[in-house]
Amino acid sequence: MADTSSLTSTLHPLEIKVLTALYQHRLSTSSSSQQALREEQIADSASLEPSQLSMAVEWLLTKSFIRVDSEKVTPVVSLTKVGERYFEKYSPLERILSVARDAKQTGRRLTIQDIQAREGLEPTAMSGAIGCLKKEGAIQIVQGGYVEATGSPSPTAESLRALFRDLRGSSRELDSFPEAMRQVIEQHAVRRGNAKEPFRVDERIQRWYVLTPEGQEAAQALARQGRAAITPSSGSLNLTEEVAGLAEEVSQLTPELLKDGAWRTKRFRKYTISLRPPRLAAGRRHPYREFLDQVKRKLVSLGFQEMRGPLVETEFWNMDALYMPQFHPARAIHDVYFVKEPTHATTIAEPFLSRVAATHRNGGETGSTGWGYDYDLTRARRLVLRSQGTAVSARTLAAGPQVPGKYFSIARCFRYDQVDATHATDFFQIEGIVLGSDITFRTLLGLLDLFAREVAQARESRFLPAYFPFTEPSVELHVRHPRLGWIELGGAGLFRPEVTLPLGVDVPVIAWGLGLDRMAMVALDIHDIRDLFSTDLEMIRTTRGHF
Repeated sequence: MADTSSLTSTLHPLEIKVLTALYQHRLSTSSSSQQALREEQIADSASLEPSQLSMAVEWLLTKSFIRVDSEKVTPVVSLTKVGERYFEKYSPLERILSVARDAKQTGRRLTIQDIQAREGLEPTAMSGAIGCLKKEGAIQIVQGGYVEATGSPSPTAESLRALFRDLRGSSRELDSFPEAMRQVIEQHAVRRGNAKEPFRVDERIQRWYVLTPEGQEAAQALARQGRAAITPSSGSLNLTEEVAGLAEEVSQLTPELLKDGAWRTKRFRKYTISLRPPRLAAGRRHPYREFLDQVKRKLVSLGFQEMRGPLVETEFWNMDALYMPQFHPARAIHDVYFVKEPTHATTIAEPFLSRVAATHRNGGETGSTGWGYDYDLTRARRLVLRSQGTAVSARTLAAGPQVPGKYFSIARCFRYDQVDATHATDFFQIEGIVLGSDITFRTLLGLLDLFAREVAQARESRFLPAYFPFTEPSVELHVRHPRLGWIELGGAGLFRPEVTLPLGVDVPVIAWGLGLDRMAMVALDIHDIRDLFSTDLEMIRTTRGHF
């Protein structure tokens, strides 16, 4: 820390004003517990704009002339653009309830789909509003799937309307609302993964500042230098004319000052090179990328070969080749993303298409009875975003793998899902297969336990029985997260003959598809899956894995 006197000579006029305000308050206050001033009080006393105050405070904190005495965090509520639109055109709850009441009065019968089409509401907004209105007893779903108003009010809809009126064009502290209103605000506030909400809750931070002993010494030094004067009668510190005008002090000598000789009447600000410079952080890889690289290194060191496959996949390789029937519910639009253009692939490799089609129809040459339905060859060419890494394993089996052999893939997958702390709409899976005549289910359990300990760095793991169309027997791997408790990492099992034989493999194959993102949450001690992709530089710098 440089000498206080030398630092004082370099003070900017804005800094002097803040020091003046704090010192005046200190001299006029008898109690040491009341010497702190709030930011707004400093700005009023020193006649500074918020931006000027912010700069001066940061400079003085760096020089240790002031310190933060205390701070208060206050949640403040305001309307988002969605909320402003709801004020003008009403919220989904109000619109659905209004339509249901009108339909009841006119004797019409409307389904959820009818209301959604009429009001142009998004599926997620429609689902949430219907659930809320049903829970409150404002509507009911009667036989035939028709929505019927009960005549009862919706407290949530009424609260939303009142909140829209109160908050339009302004903001208020969250604690100023009754408890019932606060619950509605928090339920409909913007949060990660759900930005289309009417309310935003921000944290307003108020800070109180006091002079440090060095700051008091600096204020007294200003007086000795003639840059500030203490009025004996009032005991207050005042700015002299020399420092009251910001234009009297300049930071650099310009050609204009030299031309007219004005530099003779100016006071030039002094500089010091003794202050500690700002910290420069060295670049580093994102913690999640480091984790992925480490997983790959470990698997390669264990003798696994890497598999690769396309992100845009046909339904054939994504599902059909895995003995998943074409009527399986996982193929619904809410679980798989379909490609808009082009919609279908031109061809599917033979003889795999014919073999898989026969297996689905009647079991083909696998000894199975199959699914017993009319296999749709056109649907097999439908393009989707890869929903599971097992599609890569299917392609590898069809490509003539080594026997015995071990393969893995770090596969990016896509599924329609509600985003929360453990779910995302796109994610990494660690996919793998092991082939060999002596491979058994016990081999698989040993590998899964190894992954839980070495990759996820989990201290506790367990197996639960599961069902998948393409494996028998099947198992799920669960590990205990330090904060979230038991979480599922994924499924595994022994590929059924209906999968391996049509692809030209006649030895046992064990397979697994584990959520690599969730493994990373355990290994990196992260409690929200969305933080894996954070751009917060401080989090990226400080997060360290246990691998």
